[in-house]
Amino acid sequence: MILIKNATLINEGKSLLGSVLLKDNIISAIYFSEEIPEQIINQSQIIDAEGLWLLPGVIDDQVHFREPGLVHKGNIESESKAAIAGGVTSFMEMPNTNPQTITIDALNYKFELASQKSYANYSFFMGATNDNIKELKKVNPKEVCGIKIFMGSSTGNMLVDNKKALETIFSEIEMLIATHCESEEIIKSNIQKYKLKFGENIPISYHPLIRSAEACYASSSEAVELAHKCGTRLHILHLSTEKELSLFENKPLSQKKVTGEACVHHLWFTDAEYETLSSKIKWNPAVKTKQDREAILEAVKQGRLDVIATDHAPHLMDEKEGGCLQAASGGPLIQHSLQIMLELVKQNKITKEVVVEKMCHAPAELFQIYKRGYIRKGYYADLVLVNPNKPYTVTQENILSKCKWSPLEGKTFTTSIEKTFLNGKLAFDKGTINQVRGEALSFER
Repeated sequence: MILIKNATLINEGKSLLGSVLLKDNIISAIYFSEEIPEQIINQSQIIDAEGLWLLPGVIDDQVHFREPGLVHKGNIESESKAAIAGGVTSFMEMPNTNPQTITIDALNYKFELASQKSYANYSFFMGATNDNIKELKKVNPKEVCGIKIFMGSSTGNMLVDNKKALETIFSEIEMLIATHCESEEIIKSNIQKYKLKFGENIPISYHPLIRSAEACYASSSEAVELAHKCGTRLHILHLSTEKELSLFENKPLSQKKVTGEACVHHLWFTDAEYETLSSKIKWNPAVKTKQDREAILEAVKQGRLDVIATDHAPHLMDEKEGGCLQAASGGPLIQHSLQIMLELVKQNKITKEVVVEKMCHAPAELFQIYKRGYIRKGYYADLVLVNPNKPYTVTQENILSKCKWSPLEGKTFTTSIEKTFLNGKLAFDKGTINQVRGEALSFER
């Protein structure tokens, strides 16, 4: 047994001093004002957490771990280690690998790989195409987090652009559908516009003008309209514009059929930083204006947007070279996503309780994950201990992602991830990754 003593538990909207007992793989007991039985103290490994924050493990609903087929830039083992070091205990991985995850066989292969390699708990999205509806219908909703549709092309060329196919998927698939929304037509028109000005070497600073707010809104509004028409459970990923926020309702998550995700890079960076960070902050959808960033953060706080994730997507640095049309989109963020959000807490821009709600509780509720995402008796013991007053500087040496770079290099956070517990075991301890393996998430559907 492990007894975490005298921590500040940040859970379900409150921050309370307490102790948590881990036995086998679950939270066996939670102690607040009551005295801990002496027998428990004598039989437990004691972790003194005075002055530390204890959070549920973060659940990241959008990552790209690159395996199979793209393992030169990342793999399930390397990226799940980075996750654990960042307090992320569960991830949901996207289908734009090689081969693409668009058949049941390809999906099962990923689960098999993760069972052998993953240091965090896992699930995988099944990818939609214009013609794989029969495969989509084979997916077991109790074992798979959802169906992913690229309604705008991005890394992996999985664009679903046939209107009839989209309506068929939206109307006939009963489980959650997650979408990447950017209008291909508007993006192509913008590319032609800026090619006339710059030729093939369009500067990176024009990326948010090519993948514009109009492109995002056109596609997101189409997805929401389809969802309302077909009664679909829709989750729109990585919202990047103020304009799109009008598509979402400010009401409890349990009452929503259309939900939205904010990503940490859209809450941290702005287009002003293309000048210094260049392609290191090139994502699809693009990092946009300060006004967009502030509006997204406000929507998270209000409840208009529901979860915070990363869209963690490593590339080698030489793949990030060139202008808008050459540099790959995406970057590694999962190791530092919790620290980014806790830095915003320190800046009084959001509360630590809301951070836990959006990174831990809400993903568990939104995807109906079985007994994770909370500090509750009987739940799996996925937990993270944070030192709120221990500075941590991101350096190339302490980056665990295989690509070995970060847009945050040189940044000193005011908080540190001290320990991460996975299914009741100590998986990460002050810089050391232990040999603890994750397990497949299960869903209450």
